Amino acid sequence: MTWTPHATVAVIAEDSRGRFLLVEEVSHGKVVFNQPAGHIEENEAILDAVHRETLEETGWEIEPTHFLGVYTYKAPANGVTYFRFCYAARAVRQATQDLDDDIIAPHWLTLEEIRQLGDKLRSPLVLQCIEDYRNGRQFPLDVVVDAQT
Repeated sequence: MTWTPHATVAVIAEDSRGRFLLVEEVSHGKVVFNQPAGHIEENEAILDAVHRETLEETGWEIEPTHFLGVYTYKAPANGVTYFRFCYAARAVRQATQDLDDDIIAPHWLTLEEIRQLGDKLRSPLVLQCIEDYRNGRQFPLDVVVDAQT
């Protein structure tokens, strides 16, 4: 078997009340909570994926503010290794559109509410990315060079 990692993006968006934008979704038959996140499509610029995934999963248009890092995770459910490019963003406006089929609903939750979700978080990266954001981890957006653009 050939090892094929999956490249994904995730977005940390915090509102003026200190709440974070998460999605309630179905993954492997289980209801879980995650940041707006998903796979980067072929020939898609990473920041375009950041915008697209957030809009498709939450209905929010965003403005990326900085890069948090690349997080790796091997999912026990399927054995796939994910490379998660995590970005912080500002929510700009809520659009009117249908959400992806596997999305139950978007939610604005406090850090404490997110911590209380425990094993309902899709992966440990959900909380780790938020805590890294809250601890001031940030890099300029251009630290990720996208040679496609």
